[in-house]
Amino acid sequence: MIRQKTSRGVIAVESDVYTSIAGYAASNCFGVKGMAVRSMTDGLVHLLRREAMRKGVRVLFHDDGSISIDLHIMIDRGVNICAISDSIINEVRYFVSKSTGTQVRAVNVFVDSITTD
Repeated sequence: MIRQKTSRGVIAVESDVYTSIAGYAASNCFGVKGMAVRSMTDGLVHLLRREAMRKGVRVLFHDDGSISIDLHIMIDRGVNICAISDSIINEVRYFVSKSTGTQVRAVNVFVDSITTD
């Protein structure tokens, strides 16, 4: 949780807020099929529905008040992985910073699966 002191009080932002914003921003980028999660039981990668996309995002809080975000995604076949990753990093960093005022130290994109349909 990040706490910011203002002249009117304290603003506390929970990690669920960051995961929701980051998941939404990443899943709206071109070529992203959705957020992904690896099943602990069978080891397969599963596509998450919109309401559960937070499970594909991990937020790490740093002592200086900044955060790092890990995204696990599934992408469409035939897209340039480097280009789509750069796009996701820029979008997530922009939306999280704009929405919460928190400095984003790093955005790490993990491509867990590529769809073949």
